[in-house]
Amino acid sequence: MLKLSMAIVAVLLTSAAANAADIEAGKAKAQACAACHGDTGVSTTETIPSLAGQPDLYTQWQLIFFRAGTRKNEQMQAVVEDLTNEDIRNLGAYFASLPPPKGVTPDPDPGLSDKGKLSAAGRRCTSCHLDSFAGVKATARIAGQREDYLLKALRDYKSGARAGGGMAAMADVAYSLQDEEITALAHYLAHVQ
Repeated sequence: MLKLSMAIVAVLLTSAAANAADIEAGKAKAQACAACHGDTGVSTTETIPSLAGQPDLYTQWQLIFFRAGTRKNEQMQAVVEDLTNEDIRNLGAYFASLPPPKGVTPDPDPGLSDKGKLSAAGRRCTSCHLDSFAGVKATARIAGQREDYLLKALRDYKSGARAGGGMAAMADVAYSLQDEEITALAHYLAHVQ
C-alpha cells in the first residue's frame, strides 16, 4: 500500500509540474492499447472497457493501480509494467481527448433500463459519476460503456475482486446489490446517450 501511495503522489506531483501532458505522445503509446480497447478507444471486445472519453485522472489512477499490482489483470500487467509516470499522464490526456462511445440504440429492453434508472437514482450513482454519468476527475465515465464490462465490473466490486479508488465507495455500494439490480444498472448505463 505504501508503494501505491508513493506512486500516486509521484504522478500527482509530476502532473502538477509545468510539464503538460503530450496528447500526441499518448496517442503513439496507445497503439499498444488498440488491440483490446479499439483504435479509437471504443472497445468491440467482450468485457474490455472503452477508454475514449474517460476522465484524464481516472485513466491515470487505473494505470497506476495496474502498475502497482493493486488492480489485477494478467494482460494489463504486461502492458503497464514499463510505463513511466509521463507515459501515464500522456495516456490519460489522450483517452480523455477522444469522443466517448454513444449508448447503444435502440434499447432492446426499455423496461430493464427503467429498472436500472430507478436503481441508479436509489444508489445515488450521480453523486460521483455526475447526472450525465460522464464521470469527473478520478471517477469513471460509465455512460455508454459496454454492458458486459459494466456487469463484470459491478460483480467484481460486489465480490471484492476489485476495490476501486479513494474510499472504496464502489465496493461499498456494490456489496448490497442483488444480481437483478446489477443486470438492470449495466443495461441502463450502456444505453445512456
